[in-house]
Amino acid sequence: MVAVSANRLELLQIAEAVAREKTIDRSIVIEAMEDAIAKAARSRYGQETDIHAEINPKTGELRLARHLLVVDEVENFATEITLDGARRHNPAAQVGDTIADTLPPFDFGRIAAQSAKQVIVQKVREAERDRQYDEYKDRIGEVSNGLVKRVEYGNVVVDLGRGEAILRRDELLPREVVKTGDRVRAYIYDVRREPRGPQIFLSRTHPQFMSKLFAQEVPEIYDGIVEIKAVARDPGSRAKIAVISRDQSVDPVGACVGMRGSRVQAVVNELQGEKIDIIPWNSDIATFIVNALAPAEVVKVVLDEDRERIEVVVPDQQLSLAIGRRGQNVRLASQLTGWDIDIVTEQEESERRQKEFAERTTMFAEALDLDEMMG
Repeated sequence: MVAVSANRLELLQIAEAVAREKTIDRSIVIEAMEDAIAKAARSRYGQETDIHAEINPKTGELRLARHLLVVDEVENFATEITLDGARRHNPAAQVGDTIADTLPPFDFGRIAAQSAKQVIVQKVREAERDRQYDEYKDRIGEVSNGLVKRVEYGNVVVDLGRGEAILRRDELLPREVVKTGDRVRAYIYDVRREPRGPQIFLSRTHPQFMSKLFAQEVPEIYDGIVEIKAVARDPGSRAKIAVISRDQSVDPVGACVGMRGSRVQAVVNELQGEKIDIIPWNSDIATFIVNALAPAEVVKVVLDEDRERIEVVVPDQQLSLAIGRRGQNVRLASQLTGWDIDIVTEQEESERRQKEFAERTTMFAEALDLDEMMG
């Protein structure tokens, strides 16, 4: 009797220890044990036999039972029983019922025990993967801290504590070098179920990573007083963010910059020196685009709302500043606003207007000549 009690206690202790270690529910571990014991019992009583194991979660008592279908005529003795035989177990039994025939406890053989262990390991692993997926799918859009576990072909495997994530080479900032043991902060942009377990994907180049970093540094953003309306990034080099304030007494640009630039500098440092232009958002698209092209000055804008295209006229000496190095400034402004931007100088616009004026004058003169001839 003492040996039986010890076994019962041991079952529950094992279930408790595994559940705690893998941070899964104890009932899942007990269920895995029941399946494993049932499989081991089938190896003894025959694979066709419908055996069910039940562990009492409070006492640890194990009950084994063979389920038999009540039939008029038995064709398979491993799964069926006659009505007379069934009524010896349960006088109220009817054809079509299932009878549970209690089996005596038995010692596992070495092979059966090994097989049972594999079932438990597999079930626990599946439960662990489900728990990991359920936890991290709700964290998409968050910034997470982790420890670099290893680097494989430029891709970084990050230990997040309760799961592993991948930070692909193209999601790292250019020229950024990370080593095993480094701490990294990144944005969770996707979580997928895959055969080898849930895959958590991180990014340090995602526009929303910058938004989340500002939310951590700027209390006004976290509290919803200041809102980031749009972000455009050339990761590791330059970025533009458009901000608006819900409170007229709060300057959104000033709130993001912080005292002596402390808030924006914290974000710049995290992003390896990426220069950030903070721009006031405006519902008037022309004003917004003029703001987005800062630091370049704009003389005039011509909107084509049907094609979502805008022509921006800048002073001759401001052209290179407006376009930026390798077109960076105008490209980021276009991404930020969602409009295609054409930049021309005052001289180019003046020459074009003169040319158009000359063409119209010629057409007008030709039309007059035609009228005189017809007259």
